[in-house]
Amino acid sequence: MTEPYKGILPIAPTIFHDTGDLDIEGNRRVMDLMVDQGVDGICILANFSEQFLLTDEEREQVMRVSLEQVAGRVPVIVTTSHFSTRIAAQRAKAAADAGAKMLMMMPPYHGALLKADEQGMVEHFSQVADACGIPIILQDAPLSGVTLTVPFMVRLAKEVPLVRYFKIEVPGTANKLRALIEAGGSAVAGPFDGEEAITLMADLDAGATGTMTSAMIPDLIKPILTAHAAGDRKQASALYARVLPIINYENRQCGLRSAKAVMKEGGVIKSEAVRHPLTPLHPRTREGLIELARELDPLALNWGR
Repeated sequence: MTEPYKGILPIAPTIFHDTGDLDIEGNRRVMDLMVDQGVDGICILANFSEQFLLTDEEREQVMRVSLEQVAGRVPVIVTTSHFSTRIAAQRAKAAADAGAKMLMMMPPYHGALLKADEQGMVEHFSQVADACGIPIILQDAPLSGVTLTVPFMVRLAKEVPLVRYFKIEVPGTANKLRALIEAGGSAVAGPFDGEEAITLMADLDAGATGTMTSAMIPDLIKPILTAHAAGDRKQASALYARVLPIINYENRQCGLRSAKAVMKEGGVIKSEAVRHPLTPLHPRTREGLIELARELDPLALNWGR
């Protein structure tokens, strides 16, 4: 796939052994699974990848292993967010040099109070863009605590043209996407949503050209995008209604642990461990997730069998 990137670009989980150490073979298997799921690209080292629980050395290892295993079969997007512009730029250059096709970045923040102003954000992204030379998708999510207005995002896209993709996952995503597309015009190459696709139909109706879900059921979500893009909204809506219960369960009950649980159940990985202070799914919650998954029979539930 070449630009403009569109479709489903899910977030890959980072796989650990029960001890908490990186499971390199498990991470390789996840890359192969995701390619077989028919994804249009793979995003690594994102928040749903537990990037905030990895050392710098582990980040580098996961990036190298992922890019090596994917071997150009689909584009790989590397998340390189950091409050430090210098570190974000170094990460960006390393990702581009290793073969990443796009970066994903949050606005610079640290905790609840350390945030850059709008000029500082423009300079931050400009320096990262200069370091990497590849497209950047700006992640607009509540986690950062940074308010990204539509006028500012349009300004950023025009002043730093490599920032031409936008992942919007805030309350009222559809309205924000619609306003961003209208105000940004050709400067917005890819309006995406996220948050496990819990508002996907509204966001597609608003003009989203892609979604960044988890890696749990992208094979079942992609047909929704395909039908909607073909103008068959009725079919898209029916397909969405079928998967919405498990999307809701993932979003409200399980979070980033969902994909690992389904992959473990399907023999893709040996351990669904998350790193402390994250905690495992309660057994009853996991039971409910797997029950919903069995009704849908996604690839992740059978790929390793």
